[in-house]
Amino acid sequence: MGKAGEKASMSVVKKMMLALAGGLAVGIGFLLLREQLMASGHEGTWTLINKLLFQDITVADGVGAVGIFYIVGQIFMRGLQLAIVPLVLVSLSLAMCSISNSTKLGRIAGRSLGGFFAFYVCGAFFGCAIAYLVKSLGLFNVTLPSEAVMETQTIDAFNPLAVVVNAVPSNITEAFRTNNSILAVVVVAIGIGLCLNQLGEKAEPLKKVLESANEVIQLYLTFLINKVGPIAIFCLISRTFAIYGIEYLAPAAAYVVSAMLTLFVLTATIYPVGIYLSTGLNPMKFLKKIAKVGVFGFSTNSSAACLPLNTRTCIDELGCSEEITSFVLPTGMTINMNGITVMHMFAVTFIATSAGINVRPADLIVMAFLSICASAGTPAIPIAGTTMIFTVLSGMGWTTEACLIGYALVVAINRPVEMALLPLNVIGDAATNVIVNAKEKEIDQTRYNQ
Repeated sequence: MGKAGEKASMSVVKKMMLALAGGLAVGIGFLLLREQLMASGHEGTWTLINKLLFQDITVADGVGAVGIFYIVGQIFMRGLQLAIVPLVLVSLSLAMCSISNSTKLGRIAGRSLGGFFAFYVCGAFFGCAIAYLVKSLGLFNVTLPSEAVMETQTIDAFNPLAVVVNAVPSNITEAFRTNNSILAVVVVAIGIGLCLNQLGEKAEPLKKVLESANEVIQLYLTFLINKVGPIAIFCLISRTFAIYGIEYLAPAAAYVVSAMLTLFVLTATIYPVGIYLSTGLNPMKFLKKIAKVGVFGFSTNSSAACLPLNTRTCIDELGCSEEITSFVLPTGMTINMNGITVMHMFAVTFIATSAGINVRPADLIVMAFLSICASAGTPAIPIAGTTMIFTVLSGMGWTTEACLIGYALVVAINRPVEMALLPLNVIGDAATNVIVNAKEKEIDQTRYNQ
């Protein structure tokens, strides 16, 4: 049974890798085709292809379009988002309930938060240092376009510390109404789990309901990821490169390339080093097994979408305890967004520099603090990190018209960077989980080293 499951798992990973490679090839092919058709005056042909395959059918321009790739990608993403709130509520409640020893629970929570914060600081430090280096080399000195100001002006200023207040909902139904309130769902789930823990046998009927709900959610997500995931990944990647191409990336290639390279390098370095220094475990075993979670995160652009695959990988392949994993990963999915912090360092430095503001090292420290506060409350859904850039800009007082134009430009070109930061987020959750399990002496080293 174990070998059969392993082969099936490898089959899914292979499909995802093939879908990613195929999506890149097809997307770049359509990108080159579009440029050729535009240059030769055949805009009508590209318009027809776009309406058939890529057009967003929910906007005014999408009336009469088919948008096959758009529809497949959206159905998959909406299907994943459908499970976010119940998954977090149920899995975290059961995790809190299953840890019967309150001392152990406090220890696990403390080590988890310590690990997340340590990786936040590492990510922010290297993000600041490299962004400042790129800026000092003059690579962020770009000419801003003069359009697209009005959209950014509609965003309200926001104090990042409001995340602390908003984490406790005034009405329980508000927490479940939207995927943008996941931190509030976490607070509710922790409260339910702790109460179930204290009530013991009296709460057994509710616990059984939650366990049954967890089985349903896991079955639903397994089917969605295994059967629909590879096709959807192919469509999502193809559409991304076919739609967001040369004309978006060219004005700020320095920002996109430097941010993406930094994110990928940090993913492959800070977590293996952290695991080795904290536990003495072989870091290459971790990287090899967790790589598919990073690929899935890059493709789906959603931390929440990666939670089921990340959980299975940590338990089945890295030898982590189900009890601890059920606590660490949902918590990390909610508050461990250090990839967003790294991206913020580049994006805000780029926007400020392009708007004529001299970004100093002291400014970078304040930016890092604001970004960590904002990132901890960022919903685990696509594009949320880009939206929170304005939070940091507002906290710095950089809201001039030139900054707003720079922000609009980043919004237009940020899709590849958003995709690149997800592996840093989800692999960071797994790394922290491995470290906590090792510290608690609950990691199966034989399974980890297989």
